[in-house]
Amino acid sequence: MDWQEKLNQEGLRLTHPRRVIISLLEQANIPLSPQTIHQCSLDAKEEISLVSVYRTLDLLAELGLVRRVHGHNDCQGYVLASPGHYHHLVCQHCGAAVEFSGVEDLSTLLASIELETGFKINEHLLQFSGVCPECQRRTENHDQE
Repeated sequence: MDWQEKLNQEGLRLTHPRRVIISLLEQANIPLSPQTIHQCSLDAKEEISLVSVYRTLDLLAELGLVRRVHGHNDCQGYVLASPGHYHHLVCQHCGAAVEFSGVEDLSTLLASIELETGFKINEHLLQFSGVCPECQRRTENHDQE
């Protein structure tokens, strides 16, 4: 499903700010913070307020079109969301974020947590951090020199 279709289903338009923000996220290879998105929009001569960036990201996250990713220093960024349920791996060196599925593997853990705590879990956020293959290669090459 594309952005336009999803927004139309919800009775929403693909406004200029939404289009600019989506375009910036499509071009990014790392999670972008609201401040970075705002600055990139200004650099591209697009007049989008920081408030509009935050509101748009909240809406797109609510619709499942983007996902929040926690980066270095607890900085929150956003990435495009693939359909379905995914989690993220974030590189501690370059900040790249990669999706992975895994809801089936978590069902036993979630049931155990619910049993132990009495909570009914409605949603969850799972994210791992580590070093991506490219940064591992760079580190290995640097160590060999």
